[in-house]
Amino acid sequence: MDRRQFLYGATALAAAPMIVSCGADRPVVTIDNSYPVSNFGATSTAEEVTLGLDLTGKTALVTGCNSGLGLETMRVLAMRGAHVIGTGRTLEKASKACSGVPGRTTPVVLELSSLQSVVECADTVAGLGLPIDILVCNAGINTFGELELVNGVEKIFAINHLGHFVLVNRLMPLVKQAQAGRIINVGSRSAYVQAPAVGIDFDNLRGEGLFDSQEAYGRSKLANALFSLELAARLEGSSVTSNVIHPGLVKTNIARTAPIVLRKGFDWFGDLIAKTPEEGAATQVYVATNPALKGVSGAYFEDCNAVTVDGGNHIFDKSMAERLWAIGEEMAQGYLITIEGE
Repeated sequence: MDRRQFLYGATALAAAPMIVSCGADRPVVTIDNSYPVSNFGATSTAEEVTLGLDLTGKTALVTGCNSGLGLETMRVLAMRGAHVIGTGRTLEKASKACSGVPGRTTPVVLELSSLQSVVECADTVAGLGLPIDILVCNAGINTFGELELVNGVEKIFAINHLGHFVLVNRLMPLVKQAQAGRIINVGSRSAYVQAPAVGIDFDNLRGEGLFDSQEAYGRSKLANALFSLELAARLEGSSVTSNVIHPGLVKTNIARTAPIVLRKGFDWFGDLIAKTPEEGAATQVYVATNPALKGVSGAYFEDCNAVTVDGGNHIFDKSMAERLWAIGEEMAQGYLITIEGE
């Protein structure tokens, strides 16, 4: 058994209890041959999937650039010649990350829990006067605590979905200015192994019902997938594409709020069962840059290939995606701009 097979097995084993708990059929993930198929996989790195590419003249924006997948994504895009705008919750964090990366980078503040901060970030980026060729919605949280609300919205949903919903809206004019803009939403398998059995439980987005932190995380990741799907539909006929990816089980600090037993276990065994950040960033960097994916939109990627997921899930539910979009517009009222052509 090679490491790729081990990673697949470990991920499936880790997900099994969550699959049972949500009452869904066991998901079956297969490569979707209707899209270009790559030779890259679970153990490929971001550097490997961009080998030979020259991104000089392109501008990318990566949210959550200060650690983990965001930092590695910024590093490799800059290495290949792109000008990378890296966002962090504070200017200090973003600046520190950018200064440690060779190449052209620009730090910008973005606190996704504050829609006003999202607006200010977009205004700052617009002030640079550059089209956005690549927009990687990477930042996110996973908490293991009690219910928290942000401006009346459940915190994980607010940060992982709603903040990026507004950011993409505000930056869309710049993405449309690019020759062929690409929007990459970083999702997760949690979208189909941890989300509520009903999908997005729209009557519980403001903490109205029972709260389970891991179900809430799955809900937010399902929202990422559905947002990407509806965005792709709305962008049809334009040169801009929207796709969602699952990076894999990656050894980053996203689970820093987990119970100490889980944190220690991940510290001890993470190197065996999880991808490195270099491997974890590969899929989002691949989808952001590979020439073979020009025009590909509305797809879901795992391990550098578009895949289908069968067995009791909602990640391709178009009607749910439409409803989520409408709810997002309602929640973000006053922070959105009108996009020509939509």
